[in-house]
Parts: sequence; C-alpha cells; structure tokens
Amino acid sequence: MKNIGTIIKRLQNTMRKDQGVSGDAQRIEQLGWMITLKILDDKDKELEILQEAYASPIPSAVQWRAWAADAEGMTGDELKEFIDLKLFPALKNLDISTGNKRALIIREIFEGTNNYMKNGTVIRQVLNELNQIDFNSSDDRHIFGDIYETILRDLQSAGNYGEFYTPRALTEFMTAIINPRLGEKVLDPACGTGGFLTCAIENIRRQDVKNVEDLQTLQSTIHGMEFKPLPFMLSVTNMILHDIEVPNVDYTDSLNREYTSIGAKDRVDVILANPPFGASVTDGVETNFPLNYRTTESADLFLLLMIRYLKDGGRAAIVLPDGSLTGDGVKQRIRQHWLEGCNLHTIVRLPNSVFQPYASVATNLLFFTKGEPTKEIWYWEHQLPEGVKSYSKTKPIQSAEFNRLKEWWNNRQESDQAWRVSIDTLTANSYNLDTKNPHIKDTGHAHTSAELLELLHQSFQKSDSLLQTLRKELACV
Repeated sequence: MKNIGTIIKRLQNTMRKDQGVSGDAQRIEQLGWMITLKILDDKDKELEILQEAYASPIPSAVQWRAWAADAEGMTGDELKEFIDLKLFPALKNLDISTGNKRALIIREIFEGTNNYMKNGTVIRQVLNELNQIDFNSSDDRHIFGDIYETILRDLQSAGNYGEFYTPRALTEFMTAIINPRLGEKVLDPACGTGGFLTCAIENIRRQDVKNVEDLQTLQSTIHGMEFKPLPFMLSVTNMILHDIEVPNVDYTDSLNREYTSIGAKDRVDVILANPPFGASVTDGVETNFPLNYRTTESADLFLLLMIRYLKDGGRAAIVLPDGSLTGDGVKQRIRQHWLEGCNLHTIVRLPNSVFQPYASVATNLLFFTKGEPTKEIWYWEHQLPEGVKSYSKTKPIQSAEFNRLKEWWNNRQESDQAWRVSIDTLTANSYNLDTKNPHIKDTGHAHTSAELLELLHQSFQKSDSLLQTLRKELACV
C-alpha cells in the first residue's frame, strides 16, 4: 500500500529545488493548482463512466490525462511553455456561456492563480509523484484527506494565509453543537479553505444521507463564499474530496453586497463561520451597510451580515475576537442590535494561543439563534490542558478537550469554568460582552519572576533576529 504522506513530503522537497517558488505559501499554491487539476480529471473519469452524456468542461488538449499523466511525457522547457502559454490561458478563458457551474468554478480558480515554477524538469517530477494518487480510490482519498488537513494547517505558518485556517477541533465542536441536518441551508460567508463546510457535510452525511437524492440535496444546500484566490481554490478542492461534485462556493467578497438586498430567498438555517478579524475591508464596502452600523472593522461587518442572512429560528456558531465583544459607538450599537434580535445563549472563551502562530489575539466561540431576544448569556472558560502553557503548531487544541463542555451543555450549572450574566446586567454595562470569569480572582501577578525572565529573553531573541534581517537588507541596498 502506497504511503501518501511520504509522497506529499517528497513533493514538497522536490518543489524546493525550483527557484521560482519562494516560501511555504507559494509552494502550497503551486501544489494546490496541480492537485486541483488531478482531482478534477479523476472525477471527470468517474462521471464519464456513470453518466453516458457527461463531458468535461475542460478542453481535451489541456485535461490532466493529456499532458500530465504520462511519466515519460513532456518535460523541461517544453512542459514549462505548455503550462504558461496553453494550459493557464485555456483555463482562465473557459467557455461559461452554457451556464456550466463546474466550468465557472474552474475558470474562477485559475483567474486568481499563477504558475511560479520555472524548472520544467522539477514540474515533471512533481506531476509523476501526484500520479501515484488515485482520487477515485476510497482508500487513497481517505488517506489524502488527512494529509490535506496537514497541508491546510501549514497555512498557519505561511504568512497572512494563516487567517484562512480554523483548527479542526473548533470546527468539529461548533458543528456538532449546531448539528445541521439534511435539507437545511448552511452558509459560511468567509469560508477560507472550507473547514466548516466540510464539517457540515460530514455531520449531515453521517446522520441523514441514504441515497443519491439525499446527496444531491446535500450538495445544493451547502454554500460558501471566499474572495481570496488560494483559499477559494483549496475550499473547492476540499469539497470535491468530500464527494461534492459541483461545490457551491462563490468567488466573491460577501461584504460587497447591499445589506438591504439580502431578502427572504437568501436566508439560511445555519451559519458556521470564522470571519476575518483585524483585517482591513475593501475601500467603501462599509457603505453597503446602514449608516448607524458603518465601520471598517471586518469582524463587526461580518457579524451584521450573518445576522441578516439567518432566517428566524436559524442558528449560528461563529468565532469572534474580544474586540467585537466590547467598545462603544458603532460597536455598541451592533451588539445591541444583535442581542435584541437574537438569543446569544452561549459564549465560550478561548485561550489566546488557539490560533498560534498566526495570531495571539483572544477569541471566543459564540452560539446564537435568531428571532428572539437574549435574556441571559452563559459563559464557559476553556482551560489549557494540564501541563500545557500555550497551544502551538506542534501542540494544537484537541477535540477531546471539549468533552467536559459537551457534558455541561445540556445540564448547565455554574462552576469554576461556567457562569451566567443577565441581559439587565449587560444592558446596564453598555452591552459589554467581555465578561471575566467571576470565580477566578485577579491577583495582579500574571507571571512568576522566572516566567517574566523567559518572556524577556524571548523578546531579546526576536529583537536580535529582526536586527540581523535588517542588516542583511541594508547590505543589499
């Protein structure tokens, strides 16, 4: 049995030989477009067998099987020129006049994707490694799904791309609590690499999908939006790996729509999302929102958008930073609108390091239902496992850590981790949701002397590293 993990490691090591690719983020992007085309071709082959009239939207001359599948096929400069001068232009200009959704998705993927690899021989080596994986084999697909999660997790340490990945422990827990079911419309308006969408698919398939008709219903009710090229490509690929033939993912900025244009036909039953926070929005996008709620803080605008998209009785689980739970002015007005129109029943407070190394900002999981006002909010403080000082790339948050919270969920009692706050208290406090655990006394000494010395030492190390980088850059000027 082939070791797909070993294949992926060889792929990444091989790509490091190409001088045109710089850094992990670009390597992931290059690997992404190749994996996408291989998966599409394997799926096309499957559909050609199952559907007599099926025809791939990709022209035969640029299908994977025509230029990439033969281990002794094009290589060197010939392959490089084919990719740059024929393959990418053909995919960027696919005919979408027939309304073929699959063609539109492929075209949108490649409109925002480029080939940075310069060495055609290295490209051939990568193609030959990928050809060892059969995405129509359930065994290969299952094993690759785990590897794919590792690839997505690598985005956390790949510069700004980290914002598109939510730890799987969070997506699984939030999805399990919300429990989307077959026939319910599920939306993630900032879907990144598709973690919440695929968790929803798995949750529904496990409970409800019994036949082909059920699978078609599932496919039509899972909807994502993403406006950055790399995560859009990865989310589409991720959904195809989960047997969604035509992923319903829009290549669009969901904030760039008139707020009042979102009507009854757009409303959904479930929202699962980790919207970008601390990010700057497109110039002028705030004018799509009512004057009283205009802001350039992306998390606050996404919150408004998600409330708007939910139908009455619809439920949501979202990630928001502490900054969205407090503040006056427009932030306070947004929170008031939220609490008056939705039952924000639970806030799970997370340690700062959950999204390390991408961000150390404090975050929260928020669970609410639209259509009735909040009367009280239960808080749960998630604690680091014993012996763990902080999460990291090598020690991420684990699903098992939520077991105690799951046990508490339907039998709520106050404890050292759980407390509740009435709406009257929140209203009197300007709707400030940043409520600290009343069971933990603030001693005013957050760190021991030894811990402070270690933090100072780490700070000096970072300063030295920055100085060395600056000296190198100045030397090159």
